[in-house]
Amino acid sequence: MRLLAGIGAITLGFLAAIGRVAMFFGATVTHLVRPPFYLREFALALLNIGWLSLPVVGLTAIFTGGALALQIYAGGARFNAEAVVPQIVAIGMVRELGPVLVGLMIAARVTSSIAAEIATMKVTEQIDALVTLSTHPMKYLAVPRVLAATLAVPLLVGVGDIIGIFGGYAVATGTLGFNAAAYIQNTVDFLEIRDVVSSLVKGAVFGCLAALMGCYFGMNSGRGAQGVGRATKGSVEAAAVLILAANFVLTGVFFSI
Repeated sequence: MRLLAGIGAITLGFLAAIGRVAMFFGATVTHLVRPPFYLREFALALLNIGWLSLPVVGLTAIFTGGALALQIYAGGARFNAEAVVPQIVAIGMVRELGPVLVGLMIAARVTSSIAAEIATMKVTEQIDALVTLSTHPMKYLAVPRVLAATLAVPLLVGVGDIIGIFGGYAVATGTLGFNAAAYIQNTVDFLEIRDVVSSLVKGAVFGCLAALMGCYFGMNSGRGAQGVGRATKGSVEAAAVLILAANFVLTGVFFSI
């Protein structure tokens, strides 16, 4: 009986957490369409999430694309299929690796930053000060960050896809003996519009989830330094799991037929 009671309590706690996150997301959306709008906060969030994330996204993508080309070439050699390197690198980067890796990098870099910043503001009562100044914390803190991440991460995913493909191109033409023009032509011919659209849609969803988790855990953090630490850790864990789960669902939606 104790085992069943424990399982039931965990299940109820999990469902309650989903409900709280859903209500937080709903509140963010409702504040998104009602003035006032804090454009300066939105611009700063765009700079932090988009522009300042470019180096880590670029390095991650180029090394992944290069490693993917080596793996496909070595694996394809077992079936005399080394020539498929351009096609598989392109589809692998655009459909899966590009959006997922960018999403996880954003979860590590941006989600933790947002959660730590907002949690520290809560601990030091800066959020209470916002309320006394008639500034709604959701409008000032959550809306600009969630909107900026939803718009910026698809662009990061697009850049990451291109850099990743270039990483595979550099390795294939530099060390594996592929013709440069033929590699590019095979890449362009193999990709479909649906591949690119799915990659960008995944980027938007992953960005929204990453920022949402940072804001949610930051605003619901406990007291003191330990509360800030738990909020930061929990936000990254939740964002990473949700990004991988959303990737599974979106992949099924786009490519199940």
